[in-house]
Amino acid sequence: MSALQWAITAMSDTTDRLSRMAGARDRTRAFAVIGEAVWWVTIVDATLVRHHAEAYDTAMAGQPPAERELVENTLAGLRFVRNRIGGHGDIGEFIEPGEAVPGAGEGPVTGWTWRPVPEPEVASLPPRGQAWEMTRYQAYQAQLAAHTVGEVFGLAASFLKLAAANAPSVTGTSVPAGH
Repeated sequence: MSALQWAITAMSDTTDRLSRMAGARDRTRAFAVIGEAVWWVTIVDATLVRHHAEAYDTAMAGQPPAERELVENTLAGLRFVRNRIGGHGDIGEFIEPGEAVPGAGEGPVTGWTWRPVPEPEVASLPPRGQAWEMTRYQAYQAQLAAHTVGEVFGLAASFLKLAAANAPSVTGTSVPAGH
């Protein structure tokens, strides 16, 4: 199995797990799985952009203009989240958990929503870093904030699977027997 295929499988397994989780019982675990999904989606996205740019660009060009903007902003917003939780943030700062509904049980984590977040402090970054951070922040506010976890990961994972389906297989270097 190629590294890309392996990453797509991990991303799919993680994003699929979100729809099976009733989050009100164990919010800590639910937040961990959301954080893991952010990680896998952004890893697959970066792998496609860096190593399979033609397949990625072809899949993106095949989207109607409005859908293309939606996908681009969704992925940029998830990059913003990844950078925040990877440094000094907590995924809980980004998510508004759903509550258990009396008589209806607990809703899945996919129904939780992304919270609007304050504008990041970027003054300490060089101009290029400031622009990069603000572009991703604006994408987050436009496409993640007030949307459900299920909407965001559904769109991102669907697009990335489409792009990966057109990517040539990546094979690793074989390891001699006995190693």
